[in-house]
Amino acid sequence: MTAPTDAQIDALIDRLATAPTADDAYNEYAPTGANNAIRQTNLKLYLQAMTERMPSTMMVMEAPGYRGCRLTGVPVTSRKVLLEGIPTLGMFGREQGFQDTDDAGFERVYGEQSATIVWGTLEDLGVVPFIWNTFPFHPHKIDKPLTNRKPRKPETTLGGEILLQVIELWQFEQIIAIGNVAYDTLTDLGVDCVKVRHPAQGGKNDFVAGLTDIFKGSGYSP
Repeated sequence: MTAPTDAQIDALIDRLATAPTADDAYNEYAPTGANNAIRQTNLKLYLQAMTERMPSTMMVMEAPGYRGCRLTGVPVTSRKVLLEGIPTLGMFGREQGFQDTDDAGFERVYGEQSATIVWGTLEDLGVVPFIWNTFPFHPHKIDKPLTNRKPRKPETTLGGEILLQVIELWQFEQIIAIGNVAYDTLTDLGVDCVKVRHPAQGGKNDFVAGLTDIFKGSGYSP
């Protein structure tokens, strides 16, 4: 298995940065300001870490939330997780070069429930899969950036094209769809996957049980 090169990672980030979004979606990598440049850097550090680890498992979730990836640039990762890090997994932290952002209106946003549940579960299991979003940009209600909404079909179609590029670069042996949006998108793309409930809206226990069964019950190594 050949690991992605820095040039391939840069090309992926460039593709994200230039992707079009609707008025009610925010491209957190677009070349429109210092904070987006920071988010590009954070994402590159994350992708380089994934290249060093070359995990055989990928977890695909729905879309960035305003409390998480919208601010950090890293899928399913809040400012709290990004800046404080997860020492037991050797992930994130200021000491590894990850940087904070100061978007106006988001000053009080620090943690995110989904990010806390996901990374807390992975820490308990001692695994680090590659995490990505079906739609890699933040979908929100019109003129309300501090909200989240479900991505529309054209958005998951766009995200699916980028998702296939990521899968090709890292060549995963197993892909886990977290929730219906991820599962439907991967199925439409013809990508084999197993489905686990999304942790939001009361799904935490099923999410934890599903990942535990995959990583521990089956003896599968990430």
